[in-house]
Amino acid sequence: MIHQHWLDNKTIRDVECIHTDAKKYMVNRALTTGKTYELKNETEEFYFVIDNTGKIGGYYKDYFKG
Repeated sequence: MIHQHWLDNKTIRDVECIHTDAKKYMVNRALTTGKTYELKNETEEFYFVIDNTGKIGGYYKDYFKG
């Protein structure tokens, strides 16, 4: 259950949100266009960042530049 410790892990790098135009989900509630977020983990398809709620959220990489 490595995901339970991501909030305390060292930040890998910062990534900038470039859009919140989601086709299926309401991403604009948790991300803000133009804001920089701390990247805590990543997979081939997702970035796991500390979002606007203060918790770790997994989002498609196409929402970010970084």
